[in-house]
This record gives sequence, structure tokens and C-alpha cells, in this order.
Amino acid sequence: MAFLLILCGTIAAMVGVYRGFVLAREALGPLVHDGDPTRTALDASKPFLFRPRVRRFTTAILGSIGWLIVALYGMFLIYRASELIPG
Repeated sequence: MAFLLILCGTIAAMVGVYRGFVLAREALGPLVHDGDPTRTALDASKPFLFRPRVRRFTTAILGSIGWLIVALYGMFLIYRASELIPG
């Protein structure tokens, strides 16, 4: 049972950290690179919460946090499995 928990926890932690990193990088990419000036001017005329960059950033950050929660749960499984190992 401990081996199965460690395996599942390791997989969850690795996938969660990787996907969290990918989504965080996706969220920060548009902030680092300048976009098309015409598109930027059009977006500036919209309300702040309805701008595509803001919505994409918010969605990616929330997804990243979700995946990091999965990674933390995987680490919790590993911790609990280590208590089952005698010794």
C-alpha cells in the first residue's frame, strides 16, 4: 500500500509542478512581450476585466494555482505513505 501511495504521490507532484509551471509561463508571456500596437490600443478602450490579456492571465494563473494544489496533494500522499513504512 505504501508503494502505491508513493507512486501516485510522486506522479501527482511531478505532473502538478510541471503543469503549474507551464501555465504560469503562459500567463507571464504576454506581460513580457509587447503585442501589436493596434491591438493594444483597441484593448485599452475596453473595460479592464474584459480585456483578452487580463482574462487569459487570470485563467492561466488560476489554472496554475490549481495544478500546484495537485502537486501539494501528491507531496501529502508521499508524506503519509512514509509513515506506513516500518522502521
